[in-house]
Amino acid sequence: MHLTRRDFLELAIVTGAFMSANPVAALAKMNYDDIMRFKPVGNVTLLFTTDMHAHLEPLYFAEPMNLVAPKKLVGTPGYITGWEFLRYYKIAPSSLEAYFTSCVDFPKLAQKFGKMGGAAHITTIIKHVIAERGKDKVLVMDGGDTWTTTAIGTFTEGKSVVDWMNYTGYDLFVAHWDFTFGKETFLKRIDDLKKGGCEFITHNVVDEMWGELVFKPYTIKEVGGVKLGIIGSSFPFTPLANPRQFVEGWSFGIREDQLQQFVNELREQHKVDAVIFLTHNGFPLDQKIAQVVEGIDVIISGHTHDVTPRAVKVGKTLVLIAGSHGKFVGRLDLDVRNGRIRDFNFKLYPVATNLIPADKGAQKIVNKWKAEVTKTHRLDEEIGTAEVMLYKRDTFFSTWDWLVGEAINDYYGGDLDVVTSPGYRWGTVVLPGQKITRDHVYDYTAITYPNVYVLKRTGKDLLTIWEDVADNVFNPDPFYQQGGDMSRLWNVEYEIEVYGPQYKRIKRAWIGGKPLKENKEYLMAVYGGPPPPPDAVHPDYKPVPVYDILINYIKKKGSIKVRTKPNVKVLDAPYKTYEECFGT
Repeated sequence: MHLTRRDFLELAIVTGAFMSANPVAALAKMNYDDIMRFKPVGNVTLLFTTDMHAHLEPLYFAEPMNLVAPKKLVGTPGYITGWEFLRYYKIAPSSLEAYFTSCVDFPKLAQKFGKMGGAAHITTIIKHVIAERGKDKVLVMDGGDTWTTTAIGTFTEGKSVVDWMNYTGYDLFVAHWDFTFGKETFLKRIDDLKKGGCEFITHNVVDEMWGELVFKPYTIKEVGGVKLGIIGSSFPFTPLANPRQFVEGWSFGIREDQLQQFVNELREQHKVDAVIFLTHNGFPLDQKIAQVVEGIDVIISGHTHDVTPRAVKVGKTLVLIAGSHGKFVGRLDLDVRNGRIRDFNFKLYPVATNLIPADKGAQKIVNKWKAEVTKTHRLDEEIGTAEVMLYKRDTFFSTWDWLVGEAINDYYGGDLDVVTSPGYRWGTVVLPGQKITRDHVYDYTAITYPNVYVLKRTGKDLLTIWEDVADNVFNPDPFYQQGGDMSRLWNVEYEIEVYGPQYKRIKRAWIGGKPLKENKEYLMAVYGGPPPPPDAVHPDYKPVPVYDILINYIKKKGSIKVRTKPNVKVLDAPYKTYEECFGT
């Protein structure tokens, strides 16, 4: 492990002063061997990542303060966070594992442990395990949301990430946001993956007109002397969650009956020893899949960014998920004999940047593409300073989205009544005192349809839209959840009953401090969804990419301090504050 003078200075800047404890001393108690320690089991090793969102470089990313759940799912894996998460999984506070898996004291622990993730560091872990076990016993998989939503991913049309995947040796892949490059580019990248030996498998995408499979639904791999059948599933709601234009002519869906047919086919016709389901369905949905589809041994989930330090067993099926943002590499060892799994061992490797050395070849790929994108987008340019922690992930509110609201309203001359930001679950954390770069802004906003649109909507229209989003987030049936958090509403205050009746959860709302009136017309700005019909866009306000608005606003302000108090009152469920998890 090696910390440079620059690392020391960055940690000092983050806290506003040099730390009293030497960061080397803080990390000296743990080393690379400690992180990589694992008791191998059996003859098969599955390595997996998911939801990297093209974060090829190390970052800070805090787990959410709140994962407010539908009533019947309260307290279940996927809906536990903060101190409850540490208690549930018996994780010591202030430990490296606590830093990676919980929001508790995140700024303080960031000083102690430094950045997390990074493609070159992930490669080191994967190569270590392959060297330990032998390539014939290892399968390397990725669960999608991998190629885009950062500058280096989006502005290279995913090529930068695919080059890294091929170098690292990925075998299998499924997708979601990756589709938002459009069909032509998506298929081109799939061809690029094939050249590196990585297969794209997806059982749930069919031709809209004929109902025929668009992609190979499953593959059979001999690993460790046994036959594994691996079925893929890309995000079932892609044409709803993202503009349909990107996948025109393709139909998605959960397709659980079809999935059952493929499981049966693998077992009865191909006589596989185990069935693995690699998905981008979301952790709650996959737990339900395990209840309704028979014969799946292991589900490796993605999409909802959940972290499972221990495997979750649903009936006879193991369900696992490896977080997001490149923070973890999941490892599942299986003892497979005579057509069934006899034993297993599971671990999430925390990708601790200061403890896991970067693979030189992978780092060369990252540096090459970073330099290429920096030529046109000046990624390292410092544009301001964060005075509070800027974060995105939470059920209802985030400091980043309030900043977005301020910036968009300022850009349009202070005319707006409401600014709506999407409830995406990705975007790095900027720590208090840390410099904000252009790259940070792209980390939150670099999507392939970034324009902000100004519209007029009645109060009744707004309530209908917000209730629809709430039903997605809080529907008690995971088959009707599309993932994501509540839309973020700038200049709005509201009260909500999470366990309330469908489409009647929002009890009261105020816009600009005044009660919302259903018949009043409000001027609102939106981004991050399908482009509205041209006749719905207000002709006096030109659509502009959200990242251009943010960069210019942060430059103008210089010092960024936004509210940390949520603008929502949750009437019937626990809801933590910024101070409870992150401190002051």
